Amino acid sequence: MTFTTPESRLVLALDVPDVAAAERLVEATRGVVGVWKIGFELALSGGLDFSRRLSGEGEAVFLDMKLLDIGNTVAGATRAAGRLGIRFLTVHAYPQALGAAVGARAEGLSIVAVTVLTSMDDADLAAAGYGLGASDLVARRIAAAAEAGADCIVCSPAEAAAAARSGLSVITPGVRLPEDAAGDQKRVATPREAIAAGADAIVVGRPVSGAADPRAAALRYRDAIAEGLGRRAG
Repeated sequence: MTFTTPESRLVLALDVPDVAAAERLVEATRGVVGVWKIGFELALSGGLDFSRRLSGEGEAVFLDMKLLDIGNTVAGATRAAGRLGIRFLTVHAYPQALGAAVGARAEGLSIVAVTVLTSMDDADLAAAGYGLGASDLVARRIAAAAEAGADCIVCSPAEAAAAARSGLSVITPGVRLPEDAAGDQKRVATPREAIAAGADAIVVGRPVSGAADPRAAALRYRDAIAEGLGRRAG
């Protein structure tokens, strides 16, 4: 999938407890959102069948499983994901896992390498035993993703410019409009800043899914993406 229009660059995280809630959110924002992201909560509540149905309707589905296991297991999971017809599958940016996923991807399935979660900062990484700060670890994982043949990279807006130089498509979570709460995100920027820095698409969840009017909220993010594209072109 090519990220072209502002709508195609908006990824909505369907972080809701069940398929019925996801269906309502999709219907409320259809035509404004280009990609639907299904994570652990929804996947374990009927979301895999829902993703197959959305894909069958021609919608772009982003299955956010953040795979990390031995190569054989990652390859098998990637093949299973491909049978769902989804467009994007996340894998942690460890060389062995990425290599297995890339080798097993179906036609039309993009492997998305996850670098460092945007809810983590240098202190969190140190507490987890890493000797590198977030920016250095992200840089190392961007290089690993490019070498493995991944299609896309997930990183914070702060690393979008460096990621764009890798030749991979860049997807940035940790994006908020100034009036929206950051929540548990620590490395954040506005949609306009992220796109202007080189992001190809942004991921938004609670500011849209938790809004009284999800469509109006999605439109605000869509318009901010368009502003970022204008700044980048200028």
